[in-house]
Amino acid sequence: MVRSNNIAGSNMLVVGGAGFVGSNLVKMLLANNAGGVTVVDNLLSSERTNLPDDPRLTFWEGSIADERVLAAIKDIFDVVFHLATFHGNQNSIHDPLADHDNNLITTLKLFNHIKAFKQLKKIVYSGAGCAVAEKTYAAADATSEDAHISLQMDSPYSISKIVGEFYAVYYYNRHKLPVVRARFQNVYGPGEILGAGQWRGTSATVWRNVIPTFIYKALKRESLPVENGGRASRDFIFIKDICQGLIACVDRGQPGDVYNLASGVETSILCLAEFINTLTSNTTPITFIPRRDWDRSGKRFGSAVKAERELNFKAKVGLEVGLGITIAWMRENMRVIEAAMARHIQHL
Repeated sequence: MVRSNNIAGSNMLVVGGAGFVGSNLVKMLLANNAGGVTVVDNLLSSERTNLPDDPRLTFWEGSIADERVLAAIKDIFDVVFHLATFHGNQNSIHDPLADHDNNLITTLKLFNHIKAFKQLKKIVYSGAGCAVAEKTYAAADATSEDAHISLQMDSPYSISKIVGEFYAVYYYNRHKLPVVRARFQNVYGPGEILGAGQWRGTSATVWRNVIPTFIYKALKRESLPVENGGRASRDFIFIKDICQGLIACVDRGQPGDVYNLASGVETSILCLAEFINTLTSNTTPITFIPRRDWDRSGKRFGSAVKAERELNFKAKVGLEVGLGITIAWMRENMRVIEAAMARHIQHL
């Protein structure tokens, strides 16, 4: 377990703290002896049961964009983690206005509200690696933090996440708001519940991300749906590593700067599918389906060089170990997962 002098005894605010990443982070903060953790979450794509029963934890249900919720946030926090988002690309394409309301206006309102706070030492903003990665199916280079940012975005989600970074830089330059930007790659691991939260307009409400989707289907001995021949590649980072990276941003991140939280390892989707089938002993052949018409991301992975050099952060959990842990967790929590999925069955 990572230990942090900036966490022990400190008062923390985690916006989006009941979600997959947020709830895992909350548990790590409490394990690091945080003095208090306040979670704000509207449970749009998360579950209240993700959070532990701990006397140091306070939960406020609502959106950070709600003026009543925002007004309740006083200058009492040492660190703020802003993890709230509208999950994810496909849902944002279906409903760009909902994405704006839950993935962008939230960021602007939060930054504007806390811009003059005196006690605040750091605010960590969760960015998205997909918003800066080159759109290519050719051989990919590791995406560095200073990569060129294109106007050609695949989804409102990507737009919201990069504009959130623009606001982070603006509020640092104008108001010295101590924002550190953490650019996520593809996070996976225990705690990601298929179907978590409310129906958000598409089947991506249930089939959230590729790893839990593949694992669920493999455990059910179903065929894994692989798009475009599995040519695309991603950088998969285990949830424990991403949480330790977020804490490293608090400890050593420079306000106004940005850091990739990445494994630095490129894995093709076809290799991932084959690996998960092997680990689950699923012998059902893979089903190859067409490429999604909106997705031009192709091959991408993040550079881990800057984060290791400046944050002393390096992802430690390899894909085989991480998948094994995730598979075991999903087996043990299948009843919880399927109860969440069942809430949306009439829409699928």
